[in-house]
Amino acid sequence: MDLLANINIQFYLAAYLIGGIPFGLLLAKFFAGVDVKSSGSKSIGATNVLRVVKEHNPALAKKLGAATLALDALKGVLVLLVAKYVGVSEATQWAVAVLAVAGHCFSPYLWFEGGKGVATGMGVMLVMLPVETAIALAVWFGAAKTIRISSLSSLLGLAALLVASFFVHPEMAHAPVVIIAFILFYKHIPNIVRLVKGEEKRVV
Repeated sequence: MDLLANINIQFYLAAYLIGGIPFGLLLAKFFAGVDVKSSGSKSIGATNVLRVVKEHNPALAKKLGAATLALDALKGVLVLLVAKYVGVSEATQWAVAVLAVAGHCFSPYLWFEGGKGVATGMGVMLVMLPVETAIALAVWFGAAKTIRISSLSSLLGLAALLVASFFVHPEMAHAPVVIIAFILFYKHIPNIVRLVKGEEKRVV
């Protein structure tokens, strides 16, 4: 009980448990009556919500995809902003950022399965590294509009953020950024395999 009284531990638990909320799964089930865990890429993220719901209700697909993207991003931002408000250390804030992403990718509510972590990672990075995240979003947007392959666009944006962090903030400890990048890369391994085989689907 003494451990749980520690404010850092409270934020770590909140970050992981809130980060683990599978908004895409819940929205698709409640509003469209479909299970994204058993269709498409079986991911709970916005891209799969868009793809799966589009097969059943095209008019609703973009709305649910956008809502999933926003909520997945905000769940990491929320805990981080509260942590900043109460004045916890920067190291604690970075741990909160990592745990929010880990919660989404390895959700405790889905037997430690989850999404790719892109939206949640984007959210926490926007709070912690706004300049680098702006660069990453520009790269992601450009790739999404030209290549139209969601996973590749996300990976290019992730790479841009990681590289930019070493140039914009060479003085900082980059371990949390690298850990988040590694988690997202790991979750994209099936996509990378399909990209190599030329089997990854384009977003239409």
